[in-house]
Amino acid sequence: MPSPSTDPHSTRTPQPAILDVREVPKPQRHGRIFARFEQLGVGESFVLVNDHDPLHLRDDFERDQPGSFDWEYEGTEDGDWRVRISRLASTALPRVLVDTAEVELPEGTAGGAAWSIGVQPRDLDSNLVILPAGGGIGEHVGPDHDVLVVVLAGSGTITTERDQVEVAPGELVLLPRRSRRAFTAGPEGLRHLTVHRRRPTLQITDAPR
Repeated sequence: MPSPSTDPHSTRTPQPAILDVREVPKPQRHGRIFARFEQLGVGESFVLVNDHDPLHLRDDFERDQPGSFDWEYEGTEDGDWRVRISRLASTALPRVLVDTAEVELPEGTAGGAAWSIGVQPRDLDSNLVILPAGGGIGEHVGPDHDVLVVVLAGSGTITTERDQVEVAPGELVLLPRRSRRAFTAGPEGLRHLTVHRRRPTLQITDAPR
């Protein structure tokens, strides 16, 4: 079957083979490059022209599109770096993001988010929260969306508006939107993963009295 870029019956507008971003403001470059990548069909490519070796861009591709793109240098002259970027799969590929059992809190911290999902674009946010023995998260009102908590290791208590909920590994806990809660880790600490709809920032407000 001919690709959309060569099919005479295709309604897609063919994209230029070269994307020169040297005159594009740097904060806008990556967004424009990924937008062009999203327009590619499987097997299609474009040549990126940049004024320096785009190593940070490649890191972003490795983070967001591992296994679904190809990167080939075609020129490395000062001020005229050329990279052919090809699409190898129709979407980003499923992959392992992290081994939650291997993540540790940064040295000197008292507990909290030890890992956060950083893939772009995405519809979900997720954080690995580690609380040491007896540590906790004070009473607060949750955000304006539901949060799913997956208890991975240890034990703990969630204090709600009316009672306490004991949690153990393997349990899934629903924190309804705007619900009031506090976390206290048990004697072995508490390690849990939160998953929720993405929003720009996860805000915590004081609990109403």
